[in-house]
Amino acid sequence: MFSPADRTLAFDDSYPGDIWLLPIADHNAARPLLQTPFREWGPRFSSDGHCLAYLSDESARFEVYVRPYPEPGGKWQVSTEGANEPAWAGNGREIFYRAGDRMMAVRVETQPTFSASKPQLLFDGKYEPGFPGLSNYDVTPDGQRFVMVQARERESVATQINVVLNWSGR
Repeated sequence: MFSPADRTLAFDDSYPGDIWLLPIADHNAARPLLQTPFREWGPRFSSDGHCLAYLSDESARFEVYVRPYPEPGGKWQVSTEGANEPAWAGNGREIFYRAGDRMMAVRVETQPTFSASKPQLLFDGKYEPGFPGLSNYDVTPDGQRFVMVQARERESVATQINVVLNWSGR
């Protein structure tokens, strides 16, 4: 995802799970932003580019964290019961994420200091899951609608195998 503030790409590597930055103006200047013993995935910049939401498993399961960008500073955990697929509302005042079949929302304030509400359930339903760091949904710029891939009914598991012998025989 690109920072709207300085045209820098934030990306994660799949192993060991660190978050890197790549300035578009210098494609040889990639540098790590987060290198910890934990896995960090799915960086998403706020609409003003001054905060970065991401997943980390430092609490023994993936949760959504927010940190300032580009300045170093604190970090804040905004999810509480496991999370995946973070996304910012267009106005930068809400973070959405999935927790299993539940779509959650956390209201945030970034100025003058960071604060976050308790996560609230928006809706639940059977939607195709993404992967850690890869969202399988998007939010409209006004934060009022979601575009999601609805889960399809799984075909039943085969309980019988037919073996045809001598199928090419005449």
